Amino acid sequence: MTYDVVVIGTGPGGYVAAIKAAQLGLKVAVVEKRKTFGGTCLNIGCIPSKALLHASEIFAEAGHSFDALGVEVGMPKLNLEKMQGHKDATVKANVNGVEFLFKKNKIDTFIGTGKVIGEGKVSVTTDEGAVHEVETKNIIIATGSDVAGIPGVNVEFDEKVIVSSTGALDFTKVPGRLVVVGGGVIGLELGSVWARLGAKVTVVEFLDKILGTMDGEVSRQFQRLLEKQGIEFKLDAKVTGVEKSGKGAKVVFEPVKGGDAETIEADAVLVATGRRPYTDGLGLEAAGVVLDERGRVTINDHWQTSVPGIYAIGDVVRGPMLAHKAEDEGVAVAEIIAGQAGHVNYDVIPSVVYTQPEVASVGKTEEELKAAGIEYKVGKFPFTANGRARAMLHTDGFVKILADKATDRVLGAHILGYNAGEMIHELAVLMEFGGSSEDLARTCHAHPTMSEAVREAALGTFFKPIHI
Repeated sequence: MTYDVVVIGTGPGGYVAAIKAAQLGLKVAVVEKRKTFGGTCLNIGCIPSKALLHASEIFAEAGHSFDALGVEVGMPKLNLEKMQGHKDATVKANVNGVEFLFKKNKIDTFIGTGKVIGEGKVSVTTDEGAVHEVETKNIIIATGSDVAGIPGVNVEFDEKVIVSSTGALDFTKVPGRLVVVGGGVIGLELGSVWARLGAKVTVVEFLDKILGTMDGEVSRQFQRLLEKQGIEFKLDAKVTGVEKSGKGAKVVFEPVKGGDAETIEADAVLVATGRRPYTDGLGLEAAGVVLDERGRVTINDHWQTSVPGIYAIGDVVRGPMLAHKAEDEGVAVAEIIAGQAGHVNYDVIPSVVYTQPEVASVGKTEEELKAAGIEYKVGKFPFTANGRARAMLHTDGFVKILADKATDRVLGAHILGYNAGEMIHELAVLMEFGGSSEDLARTCHAHPTMSEAVREAALGTFFKPIHI
C-alpha cells in the first residue's frame, strides 16, 4: 500500500497533521517510537505538568486562602503518591484519546523508530529489531525536541537527583532544597510546583531577567510575586558545574560579568535550559534534507524541506517551541498537501506560563516595538481594581495592551494574573482580525468577570479606563 501521507512523530503537531489530512480524504499513517501517542507534550510535558500545577495550586490555596474565605479545613496534608496518580491518570486519558482519534479517522499506526530511506520511503524499526518499509507520496517530519542541557557543561542526568523536566515530574518525595537551572517557562512552572509542596527553590538564570523574551515589565513584577511565594533567584549567573554530592547534588555558578564563583548544595537539581530539535537517527542528511546551524530542519514558507515531498513542522523547525504552534502548522501542511491554502499567522501565537498567577502574552513586547522604531500607546489595568478578582482573592497582576500610535491597531498584549491563559484569547482574536483597542473597549463584557480588566486596559489604550 502507498499512503498519501506518513507522519513521523505523534506529538501535537504530528497527530493534528495526521487527523486533518485524514479528514481531507487522504490515506494516512503515523510512526511513533513510544508505546503511546501524543509525544513529549502529552506523555512527559504539557499535560502531566499541568496536572501537577493544578493539584499543587489547590494544595497551596487550601493552606493559605481557604480560611480567609470562611472554609475551615485545617492544614492540608500532602499525599504525593495520590497526586502523582492523578497526573498519570490524566496522561493516560489524553494518550488514549489520541489513539481513539486515529482509529476514528482510519489512520494506520506503526510503533517503532522512523527513518527516511529515500524519496517516498520510510522504514520503521520496532524495539524487537523488525524493520518495516512504508511507501508514501508525502512525509511530514514532526519529531519535536529533546532536553538541551547546559552549553559547555557536562551534565549526567539520572532523573532522580539531577533531573530534566521528565524526572522533575516523577519525584517520589518533595526535595528539601531544589535548584532550578534556567528561569524560563519549564523551570518556573516545575519550580513553582515543588515550592508550593514545600521545597526551598532557588532559580539560577544566565540572563538578567526571567522569562527571556517576555515583556520586561511583566517579567519584573512576575519575579516579585514568585519571590513572595518563597522562590529565590540568582540572575546574571553562569552555571559552570552540576554534579552529585553525597546524597544530593551541587551547582557551581559565577557572575556573568565576572566575580567569585558560588556553590549551592541541593537535594535535587532540575536543569531546564531549553530544548533542541530532535532529528537523531531520522536519516535526513542522507536523504538530502538540509539542517540549519541550530540543527533545525530548513523549510520554505510552505513547510517544504529541500527534498520534494518531505515537510517538517513543530519544534524541529524555526519558530517558538509551542504545542499550539505545531498544531497550527500541522493543519496548514495537511491542507497544502490536499491542494488547499494552508497558513499560519506567526504574529498571533499566544504564549502562556502556567504558574500562579499565570503569565500570558501575544504579539509584540514594548522592547520589540522600541527596537523596531514603532510608535505605540500603552493601556494598563490592575486586577486590584477588578471586582471579581477581589471576590476570589486573586488581585495580583495586570493587563497591558500595546497599540499602534497612529492607527490604534493592537500590536501586542500581556496579562499577568489568575487565569491569564484563558483571557489572552480575545486579544488574539482581535489581533487576528486587525482590530483596534477601541474595538475591544467598545465590546460589552459580562460583569463581574476577570475579563473586564482586559476591556479596561483597552479603554486605557485609546482613551481612559473607567474604574481607576
